[in-house]
Amino acid sequence: MIRGRFTLVVALPKGRNFADGYRALAQAGLELPPLEGERALLHGQEGGVAVLELRNHDVPTYVDLGIADVGVVGNDVLLESGRDVYEPVDLGTGACRLSLIRHPAATDPIRRIATKYPRFTAQVLRERGMVADIIELAGNVELAALTGLADAVVDVVQTGATLKAAGLLEVEVLAHSTARFIVNRQSLKLKRDLLRPLIERLRANAHNLPAS
Repeated sequence: MIRGRFTLVVALPKGRNFADGYRALAQAGLELPPLEGERALLHGQEGGVAVLELRNHDVPTYVDLGIADVGVVGNDVLLESGRDVYEPVDLGTGACRLSLIRHPAATDPIRRIATKYPRFTAQVLRERGMVADIIELAGNVELAALTGLADAVVDVVQTGATLKAAGLLEVEVLAHSTARFIVNRQSLKLKRDLLRPLIERLRANAHNLPAS
């Protein structure tokens, strides 16, 4: 098992949160391994800290199931995953939002919603007592609203520039998202002496972030 070979296994997502997560952990004093090239998926030497480079949506799974002790992932991914992990620190980076998006000319009731976040979308519908078919897509979900595949889409929005260019309207913000530091619950007990100080330093550094 990989965890037995390393003092700590860290799961980081490919993309924009990787560099921010790596930097936050390093600034908090965690002795991270040097990155070993773009094609490497596991960084580190036995007896030290290992870094796993994963797809964004896989990070909560690796942490929940104990392959990784800790990880960094966006709250949007956590909301969709439903995984049972401890979430002690909001790192404050990678800000975005999950929003309901429609074509400006759309006036019909929403009967079909396309999204990469079907679990989150279903929960929102249940909470509001709404009924609609959910179409799970892996690619550009905005195209579903433009082509008529769906009456609306639920997707991540950062600046809104992509929506504006596509002629779509952000109707409602359903949830806000920033990068979160997550911990496997068993690791929190077994590696308490390492993790508790790390969590406190991450919290202190997050609180000292400049206002955006």
